[in-house]
Amino acid sequence: MALFHVARYAGPEAAGAEAEADGRARALLERLQCRARERQLQKQPPQQAPEEAAQSAPAAGKRRRRPRRNRRREGGREPGSTPAPPNKRQKTDDEDEDEGAESGEETPAESSVGAEAAGSPEGRGGPPLEEASRPLTHSLVLGGFGRSKVPKVQPFLPVWLAQPSCVGKNVTEGLVPIEDIPAVHPDLQKKLRAQGISSYFPVQAAVIPALLESTANGFLVSRGGYRPSDLCVSAPTGSGKTLAFVIPVVQALLHRAVCQVRALVVLPTKELAQQVSKVFNVYTDATPLRVALITGQKSLAKEQESLVQKTADGFRCLADIMVATPGRLVDHVDQTPGFSLQHLRFLVGHRLEGGLGRELKLTLASCLLQIIDEADRMIDSMHQSWLPRVVAAAFPSEGPKDPCALLQRTQPRVVTAASMCCPQMPLQKLLFSATLTQNPEKLQQLGLYQPRLFSTGSAYRAPSNPGIDVDGDSGGKYTFPVGLTHHYVPCSLRFKPLVILHLILEMNFSRVLCFTNSRENSHRLFLLVQAFGGVTVAEFSSRYGPGQRKSILKQFEQGKIQLLISTDATARGIDVQGVQLVVNYDAPQYLRTYVHRVGRTARAGKSGQAFTLLLKVQERRFLHMLEEGGVPGMERHDTPSELLQPLVPRYEEALSVLEKAVKEERKQKAA
Repeated sequence: MALFHVARYAGPEAAGAEAEADGRARALLERLQCRARERQLQKQPPQQAPEEAAQSAPAAGKRRRRPRRNRRREGGREPGSTPAPPNKRQKTDDEDEDEGAESGEETPAESSVGAEAAGSPEGRGGPPLEEASRPLTHSLVLGGFGRSKVPKVQPFLPVWLAQPSCVGKNVTEGLVPIEDIPAVHPDLQKKLRAQGISSYFPVQAAVIPALLESTANGFLVSRGGYRPSDLCVSAPTGSGKTLAFVIPVVQALLHRAVCQVRALVVLPTKELAQQVSKVFNVYTDATPLRVALITGQKSLAKEQESLVQKTADGFRCLADIMVATPGRLVDHVDQTPGFSLQHLRFLVGHRLEGGLGRELKLTLASCLLQIIDEADRMIDSMHQSWLPRVVAAAFPSEGPKDPCALLQRTQPRVVTAASMCCPQMPLQKLLFSATLTQNPEKLQQLGLYQPRLFSTGSAYRAPSNPGIDVDGDSGGKYTFPVGLTHHYVPCSLRFKPLVILHLILEMNFSRVLCFTNSRENSHRLFLLVQAFGGVTVAEFSSRYGPGQRKSILKQFEQGKIQLLISTDATARGIDVQGVQLVVNYDAPQYLRTYVHRVGRTARAGKSGQAFTLLLKVQERRFLHMLEEGGVPGMERHDTPSELLQPLVPRYEEALSVLEKAVKEERKQKAA
């Protein structure tokens, strides 16, 4: 039997054949219907009168003779006429009368049997079995187009990502006394106590022992001679991630014999570099380790003097730990004679979420122990060019190897017996972030080796609404400090600055950090609040130099500045003591930005509040985004117009002053 056929238009010569086939099909259908009626009559009670049976027999005969009249009539069609469809009969007046008489005689059983016969290949009006191989002259539609809900595809994750080691997110609970981790060097324990630290936070208590175990036999050889596992740490802001790697790095380098750059810390801003350099200086004090800060605040020549020193035999390195910004790092790689990264042991990419990218895969392979804090932005961005320079500087140039150079680093390759015969320092990567991506594709770019994940949240959870952008790679809920409360304030565009002034004056906070989405918005809001009066305000952005920004942050920490208006430059990693309130003047477009903004308060177990000003068109999307991200209990905070009305006259005057100031600045720029 042919499974498929090509339907063609029938010509005049096929009219006779079609009529003959159609007649046979109709005769077969009538025979099947007649048999069904006979079976039905046999099932009827035997007391049926003979007269009724005699009346039904001629009727059946009459019905049996009808196809012959149609057949003669169809056979008499002209060759050029269009044939009737196979399953439809052309009715005559006599047939209509016969059907009217038969309609009262047909029973439900007859109709069901007729339907059953119609369901068979012969009963549907098709040809007999011996003629089934002939091509049909009509098309047949198979199947339908009904919509069905496609089941949602669940992500398949590697075991280390799907089953992380859970860490407590509440820094006030689960504290571990310093004495309970004896692997930390006694000198470092004394320095911790001197800083007022008597217990480790949960993240520190979990990560420090795991990292110290990999360096227990020194930083040249790992435990048993094997390469240690890489570590990924996802923990809220203010949970002590920085100290979690500073302590093991300093302890691993305490007994170094030759001064070489073995730890390189790269940070996106000069303020972050100063902050991390200060932490390293605290724990390297009274040790032979030296820390160099390279951020461009000094001239290139001055920084070169702190890195290398020319001797009769060549150059001598003067720093063990180097804290730098990306641009200045590239300058020294290209222009500083004698500067070498071939002995690099630690690469610390601290809060460089926007700075690394696909190039990170190469850099991670070039370093022995690489610590990457806030690694989500490091993976996302693909545009910085300093990483290839670091890779080239970390590996020796191609050429004959120095036979006297022990443990010389080579490019990573397939692990074989031959590749393991020459010992070299083990590779280990550490990723620290409050918004660490759980996207396996992006994590694969890092080339992690048997990684372990320490997380304060749950495993991967795909967002229920794909239309809501939760940064595309977060993969699930974030964790927030326990003492942080979240609020949103519905307002109009015109009165957004007035709402901020009302919140500050009503709540009377001493340190309020306000975020905007652009430097221009920060500057105009600063001028407006300054013209309004009653609030000591300052602006923190790239409009000021590093020295001025450092002074502004210091005054803000001391409480001399009540309101600090900033861009997202301070949203990443800046640890400002005593921030009581964070206000999002411009709602963040991404959940990850919100996490780092509000993370400037409620740090180290303290309490804090976060307010976000929302326009009506922003509410639905923003609240859904936070719900998908796991923000606990977003509360609505209304500001009635009655409370704002007393501030309107001063606000109108401040707007006029702002307009004049903006015009004056434009004239100065034009001049």
